[in-house]
Amino acid sequence: MKRLMLKVRMLGQEEITYGDHPILSGKNKITKSMELLLLLLHRRETGIARSRLADALYGVEEVADAGNSLRVTLHRLRKLLLDAGMPEEDFITIREGVYRWSSREEMDVDVWKFRELIEGAEKETDEVRKAELLKAACQMYRGEFLPKLSGQEWALLAAASYKKMYCDALTWIIEWLKKRREYDEILCLVETACRLYPFEEWQTVKIDCYIAQNRYNEAMAEYENTARMLAEELGVAPSERMMEQFRDMSSHISNRPGTVEDIKHGLQEDKKDWGAFYCTPPSFRDVYRMVRRNMERSGRSVYLLVCSLTDSQGRAMEQGEKLEQLAGKLGDAIHSSLRRGDAFTRYSASQYLVMLGELSDRNQPDYGFIYKGTQELGETAALLRDFPV
Repeated sequence: MKRLMLKVRMLGQEEITYGDHPILSGKNKITKSMELLLLLLHRRETGIARSRLADALYGVEEVADAGNSLRVTLHRLRKLLLDAGMPEEDFITIREGVYRWSSREEMDVDVWKFRELIEGAEKETDEVRKAELLKAACQMYRGEFLPKLSGQEWALLAAASYKKMYCDALTWIIEWLKKRREYDEILCLVETACRLYPFEEWQTVKIDCYIAQNRYNEAMAEYENTARMLAEELGVAPSERMMEQFRDMSSHISNRPGTVEDIKHGLQEDKKDWGAFYCTPPSFRDVYRMVRRNMERSGRSVYLLVCSLTDSQGRAMEQGEKLEQLAGKLGDAIHSSLRRGDAFTRYSASQYLVMLGELSDRNQPDYGFIYKGTQELGETAALLRDFPV
């Protein structure tokens, strides 16, 4: 008879099965019984003292008797495991006030394997073998540790520890593979990091790989997508350090020699857009500087329009889902209302910058088109200020 196995997934998702019987799936809410099980499995080697266990489970809640609540939770966990078909045994032992998972059942727990791979690599003296272990560890890391329990302090601290293990392992294996020019292998490994931690600059590794392989168009696309994401999703102006990073990246990105027609085709927009031209903040800065230079020769006036979202009292709105929705509507209004020759960017979570050209000093810009586009914003007002460029 085939022996059943308890399988536990904690990296990127919460899932527990015994044979074909699901005990916890990603769709379920994590009960205190399940949290107790996950905590004990996480602390398999050392166990956890009763007081610390009660504090981890109920520390931020108003529980009259944490000790009694722990006993009830433990009883429910044992019943739940028995109902799942596990043989009757002492799944959890308590010795000298320390709770420890002690089931003799065969188990497959991802965090156990992940730690074993990292610890094995740290002891390994052969670089090839160390690289194999770290590569396996990186492939096993599918996401943050117990994401549904991120509000619990113990889970948050453990998640930070596992993330550091993963990032350190990935950094080492990337440098090792770069020496061997195995760029495709690096791209496969770093793709997960870019998805999990999009604001931690792992995209620069992809760009380096593309450049090393002479894949300049893909490098440029990665740069532009990253710049747009940082501006739109992070909701803040890029830091000077980040701007410098983008300058360094763009300085290494160039197109292959080609005919004039090929070059013109590559520079053109992919499709006809009748609205204003959206730029990432770094691109908007470059356009702004170029326009200032052209003004010295042409004598024409160009205005910089600052659109700020505020509440009905004129105060800056706090970041959140509502601000993000309203900022998106304002961006759509600006894009659809302005001319093709005007440029705009999202400067911060609550501000857009617009560059209005072909205006005379005697003919100040009319902001009616913006107000029409923002009528649906309700109590939120778009405060508009213009300044000569």
